[in-house]
Amino acid sequence: MEEEFAVTNPTQLVEAASDFAHHPGAQSDASAKEFLDRFPLPVIINALQTKQDVLGLENALVACLERIFRTKYGASLIPQYMVSCLLENSDDTFVSAARLVIKYDVYPLLLKCLIDGDEQVANASMDAIRSLAGYAEGMDVIFPANISEATHLRNLAAGCSSVGRVRVLALIVKLFSISSSVASVVYNSNLLDLLEAEVRNADDTLVTLTVLELFYELAEVQHSAEFLSKTTLLQLLMSLISNASIESILRARAMMILGRLMSKENSFLFIPESSVRTVISAIDERLGLLESQDVDECECALEALGQIGMTIQGANLLLLGIPPAARLVVDAAFDRHGRGKQLMFIGWKTQAALHALGNIAGEARPESNRLLNVDAEESLQALIYGTASRSPKLTPSGLFLSVLQQESEIRIAGYRLMMGLVARQWCLMAICSRQEIISVVTDTLTETTKIGMEARHNCCQAIQKALLSSPKLASDPALAGIVAKLDEAVRRGPYLARKHPEAQPAIMTAERF
Repeated sequence: MEEEFAVTNPTQLVEAASDFAHHPGAQSDASAKEFLDRFPLPVIINALQTKQDVLGLENALVACLERIFRTKYGASLIPQYMVSCLLENSDDTFVSAARLVIKYDVYPLLLKCLIDGDEQVANASMDAIRSLAGYAEGMDVIFPANISEATHLRNLAAGCSSVGRVRVLALIVKLFSISSSVASVVYNSNLLDLLEAEVRNADDTLVTLTVLELFYELAEVQHSAEFLSKTTLLQLLMSLISNASIESILRARAMMILGRLMSKENSFLFIPESSVRTVISAIDERLGLLESQDVDECECALEALGQIGMTIQGANLLLLGIPPAARLVVDAAFDRHGRGKQLMFIGWKTQAALHALGNIAGEARPESNRLLNVDAEESLQALIYGTASRSPKLTPSGLFLSVLQQESEIRIAGYRLMMGLVARQWCLMAICSRQEIISVVTDTLTETTKIGMEARHNCCQAIQKALLSSPKLASDPALAGIVAKLDEAVRRGPYLARKHPEAQPAIMTAERF
């Protein structure tokens, strides 16, 4: 790095920098670019870091950089080149990169770029500040002890336009995601309150939706529940779900945030079970009110319940409520005969519900954690058998076969569902009782897309594994043909393998003249 950025004539650099710094009047973007074309930023930064023994070098370069960064062109380079590259390439043999940023008061310029720059500059500035937070000195600058500092993010957000304010909020989310320790500083600085306040105001649907998207990012962070559970976020989101006067998309995103937040096992270490029950009830109530025109909101409600059902605790709660919230998921998963409903809506709803039910059944959980507690398992079985008895299919195997006879997207969701359910003996027997189901999951020509081929093959493997794990079933003569068919299909793999891939001779009569 030293060789690449070395200054062949430091005296020439000092003279040029001094001339630029003391040029009368404001410097233009063109003049700033012309200077940096001669002396790129890495060269200037290297000269500052190495403390070359040239009289007046440091003062000249600092004054020059101040003039450069006052131009729009110069300011745009701060986050993208100077800070990011400096922090990423800092070397212990040089002065601390973070100290240089602090010493030359670059942080306020980064904030200015964040708020006033175009999208590319703002994103680069945000990344630079995130990198700066990786240093102890940087944390002290980003989170000043004096809350009245102009650079305190709370004060910065208060004086911004709506666009600038959203960018500050996005920076807060970026910082929160770095680590649990940084998230703790964000929480203790009351910065999460700023996001909640934006949602409460709800004067601008677009801004509110943007902030909800930021909460959605927050909910994905592994340590999010530890801190978000201490805020009023859960109550705020549930109030949105129950507010019939707001835009449907806001209710939908509120449900998705709650589902994502509660989709991780560690969430239940911080969120009380009573709060989870309340969330489930709010989503369940809203789902029950939705009609065919509420496609997006219906899908989001089902997906949110499915995400909650990804955990053992969440799945148990979905199945043990009075009435169980999972009943609407099961009904929607096998509802292909609703009179007066739009066919496309039924398809979307079925697909979302099958994926949600697959999560509840444990497809997304490790194999050792697929089964729920006894009462929840009884509820799951009763719901599926009850739905089957009220349908023309009459049995669970009929429901599964009906799903596999639908379009590809629904079949893929059906494969996922069966992968989770097959851990239950009653479901395994239901699947093995219908040769048509086995024919679909073992046929390499059933699917034509990569995701479909893999989903079918994974389902085939899950059924085979479940059978082999039960010595009684594996040795049952009545199932010998199914076991052999599954074994062969698993060996062939997922991708259009043929039973006889070698060339076959063609036999025909000879032509006679």
